[in-house]
Amino acid sequence: MLARIGRGIWRVAWGFVLISLALVLLLRWMPPPISSIMAQDWLRAVWSDGATIRHQWMPYEKISPYAALAVIAGEDQRFPEHYGFDWIEIRQVLDDLEAGKSARGASTLSQQVAKNLFLWSGRDWIRKGLEAWFTVLLELLWSKQRILEVYLNIAEFGEYTFGAEAASRRFFDKSAAQLTAREAARLAAVLPNPRRYRVDRPSVYVLKRQRWIERQMRQLGGTAYLDRL
Repeated sequence: MLARIGRGIWRVAWGFVLISLALVLLLRWMPPPISSIMAQDWLRAVWSDGATIRHQWMPYEKISPYAALAVIAGEDQRFPEHYGFDWIEIRQVLDDLEAGKSARGASTLSQQVAKNLFLWSGRDWIRKGLEAWFTVLLELLWSKQRILEVYLNIAEFGEYTFGAEAASRRFFDKSAAQLTAREAARLAAVLPNPRRYRVDRPSVYVLKRQRWIERQMRQLGGTAYLDRL
């Protein structure tokens, strides 16, 4: 009986590995039609206020390089160098917790793509373990530019608004290709919590973070920094 259960668990585990590998490989070239977080928001909209999801896929080449630089500057400045996990940032978070300081996020862009594309929100260990697995797959099977392209297309910039193109159309009435450095920094400034912070009605915190991101974009060397991807 135990042997049969063990074989069943083994088959399920191998099935999950093969399916996840195939899915990540497929999405290396195919634009994801929807992300897990988008699907969850769509269900919430259907059952609550009847809102619609704003989303339009846009190839990397048709998104302003300022948008790519802004999310790196604001969310993951070691993105070109790490392999999915920023151990320097993780060590700093652990040191802060040991010193009694409040917890802060240390997720890389790769981890955020893994969570938003395949999983659900939350801090449970099962979700974190699956996030780590998909992060490893993304780093092994995708290029850095592909990870960034998908991030720019599925990140949430406002309630029911996903991706740089939809956000740019909604908040600036222009294509993502036309975003300026300041506008891109404004979009990136709300990423820590796009349901609390607003692009169209920025709080003092958002404006302060926007200016910080603009400074970081310049210190990174401007859009030439993207050549490292």
